[in-house]
Amino acid sequence: MNLSVKCWITNINIALIAVMPTLTSSLLTHKAIAEDAGFCFMVTPSGRTVELTKLCHHTTQTQATSSQKVFRVPIKRRFGRTPVIDVTFNNQKTFEMILDTGANSTLITQGMANTLQIKATGIMQAQVADGTQIKFPTVKVNSIAAGGLIANNLEIAIAPKAGIGLLGHDFFGDYDIKISATAVEFHQR
Repeated sequence: MNLSVKCWITNINIALIAVMPTLTSSLLTHKAIAEDAGFCFMVTPSGRTVELTKLCHHTTQTQATSSQKVFRVPIKRRFGRTPVIDVTFNNQKTFEMILDTGANSTLITQGMANTLQIKATGIMQAQVADGTQIKFPTVKVNSIAAGGLIANNLEIAIAPKAGIGLLGHDFFGDYDIKISATAVEFHQR
């Protein structure tokens, strides 16, 4: 493809973007919202980012949460490549936890249990990643919350030697998860 054809295609693409609201209302039956970390944008061939919020009819996070059942939690950091997010227990204390998509159950550290002033009430046998069966003390918590998503009355495990807790499927199992560079989204099924 020669240079003049590339320029022509680029000009056509930009022209189509300019008339997109007209096309959307007259020809298309479904609207699409382009988003990345809460913003609507495009990247030009030169690599420059151009904000397009007026074209995207961007909804706020609050509106999306209430009408579409999407709960968005900022990623604080990563443990390896796995997201670490803030999680609140019993409407009292917030802790950093690893979002563990491979864990069936939520697991807290002994330090977290001590801070929450909760004591073990049962035992859970679990298989860890290497296949080993381990017994963990368990405790029932009133609530676990992250980004507006709340799970009530969960029995979770306490790992006496763990350095950070794991948020498992017992919390987010009814949701599809989308992990971006800056946030985790829980989409209700």
